[in-house]
Amino acid sequence: MVRTIVVNDLMQSGYRYVLSEPEGEHFDPGFRPELTPKEMLALGVFGGRYMTDCRDEFPASWFTDAKLCSSQHDPSLNFFGINASKPLSYWREKGWIHPDDPRGWFQWYCRYYQGRRGLDDERQIKRWKAMTRHIAQVRKNCMPGDLDCRRRQRQALLHWAYDSRDF
Repeated sequence: MVRTIVVNDLMQSGYRYVLSEPEGEHFDPGFRPELTPKEMLALGVFGGRYMTDCRDEFPASWFTDAKLCSSQHDPSLNFFGINASKPLSYWREKGWIHPDDPRGWFQWYCRYYQGRRGLDDERQIKRWKAMTRHIAQVRKNCMPGDLDCRRRQRQALLHWAYDSRDF
């Protein structure tokens, strides 16, 4: 069943998109994230500041155990307790922000996970794949299970739906 979502939050007003696929299904064959948006929010990503004003757009269940802080970015809420984020201004300067997803990759992923498919999917999936270089560095430089090794890289991998807790 096709459903239209209307977004009204601090960064978008009246933005509409269509969910054409079932939630969590029919992903591009080359796109296999290890974590769902709900799992990422519960683990602690983006210092808890991300998505505090746009909960109505996504399933309430995603926020049941989410580690959020609406007042400020708090790295202690991140799974690895470290800041691994660049400011949104940095991402804009690099030209990595698509107008449909002004918050960046994670917003795109949340909408994709819900069932939106769009013109920016191929680019975002390529960006996701490029993060595998960080997996290789963690595996090369860290003992298996040593979560204190390369915490910033591990936290960054969480931002991209890779789960480095198992390697």
